[in-house]
Amino acid sequence: MNRAPSRAAAVALLAASALFLSSCSAGSSGEEPAESAEQRSGITVALTGEPTNLDFTTTAGAAIPQALMTNVYEGLVEIDQDGAIQPLLAESWDISEDRRTYTFTLQPDVTFSNGEPFTADDVKFSLDRVNSGAWVSSLKNKMAIVEAVNVLGDTEVEIVLSRPSNAWLFDLGTPVGAMFDESGVDDLANTAIGTGPFTIEAWNRGQSIEMKARNDYWGEAPKVDTATLRYFADATATTNALRSGDVDVVYNMQAPELLSTFESDDAYQVLDGTSNGEIILSMNNKQAPFDDVRVRQAVMHAIDRQAVLDTAWSGYGTVVGAAVPPTDPYYEDLTDVNAYDPDKARDLLAEAGAEDLNITFSVPTRPYATAVSEIVVSQLAEVGINATIESAEFPAVWLDKVFTQHDYDMSVVLAVESRDFLTMFNNPDYYLGYDNSKIAETAATADAADEAGYVDGMKDVVRTVTEDAAAGVLFLFPNIVVADADVTNVPANSVTEALDLTGIGWS
Repeated sequence: MNRAPSRAAAVALLAASALFLSSCSAGSSGEEPAESAEQRSGITVALTGEPTNLDFTTTAGAAIPQALMTNVYEGLVEIDQDGAIQPLLAESWDISEDRRTYTFTLQPDVTFSNGEPFTADDVKFSLDRVNSGAWVSSLKNKMAIVEAVNVLGDTEVEIVLSRPSNAWLFDLGTPVGAMFDESGVDDLANTAIGTGPFTIEAWNRGQSIEMKARNDYWGEAPKVDTATLRYFADATATTNALRSGDVDVVYNMQAPELLSTFESDDAYQVLDGTSNGEIILSMNNKQAPFDDVRVRQAVMHAIDRQAVLDTAWSGYGTVVGAAVPPTDPYYEDLTDVNAYDPDKARDLLAEAGAEDLNITFSVPTRPYATAVSEIVVSQLAEVGINATIESAEFPAVWLDKVFTQHDYDMSVVLAVESRDFLTMFNNPDYYLGYDNSKIAETAATADAADEAGYVDGMKDVVRTVTEDAAAGVLFLFPNIVVADADVTNVPANSVTEALDLTGIGWS
């Protein structure tokens, strides 16, 4: 039987090992004295990139699951800070000898926030729904392997896969594994009903999402009564809000050049955590000039990724060669593939008949994208690629034009979904438009193999895509957090889309 530690144990381990952060007092202003730590019952977290709605089943982007997964919606399993699979709504599970059938025993006495009980029927409804037309997000492909969901009792459910899979159980801990109540899915864009520890009390569009802790939550109660996510379009505004006491935590800070002022101030703590988010230089593989592999390779040879990291993000982050973070089991150092070589870039462009190339660079209105695009344009110009920046409001315009309509030449975006390599490159209809015929069979064989075969096969897949320069990875994004000195248990790492607020509290 596959058993992992209880949720409470996992939280305790996280509490013992996480680094904690600091800032000004919550909700204080120049007119009122700050509350003592003992009086604080809420937490306010500053973020950038507000959700366009609350429905991640039909809308792409990381902002929705960042707010809702773990906090409002839960799955049978969850991914912890080290990237390991832990039980959540499932107490335990058995795996058949042929690795195709998983039998889950569910936690007892779990209810949705609307009072409805959570049972095996909800597991069947939720997973069947992923494989229906109700889900349109590209993430749904991760559940295509599910052949049947059989209810064995109120707290026992059997999930049968069409073939063995190394990736499936991990994927079950991502948004495609979220559990829904059948009576609560009529208006997912505006209403979120889950089994999680918080409910959404208010969504002030353009400003904030306010959450309240449930007093009937089945698991360990959150450390705060309320949690507010405040959204700022400008990175500097988040740090100003921190200093004024309007927010308690700046999560995934987008102004690394300002860090020194906090690092030297005892009122604050700074955490430089790990992330699985890659800064992806997207090239539209389905249209000229990037339908020519030589042009894509030339772009990558033209870019000095370390210089991009140092200039655009003050050296925070890690240069990686492929869209696979070091925390994934099939990671290998591929920074030598299509490495910085301007002369090679010029030769490839000449070979492709693409000298004095003019392209449009669709840049989302995000701090990292603005910073990165300026130096990328400069480096491309040195090899004869003239990139004109076209600003695309994020998320609405960018998601519609670039991601949905595929109306772009080149773009840049932070991809934060967990183990999303095949999501990006094993689907020719994805916005990158990569021809996956080279990798589809290898990827399928690897997924069904034993652990060693999975790792070896996926390494082959990753190397093939990287050599084809299907997209460029400029660097692995850091997870920089600054918070009040009295704030405890802020997640140090960002290994999934979710920002888990359940353990955050005050000392």
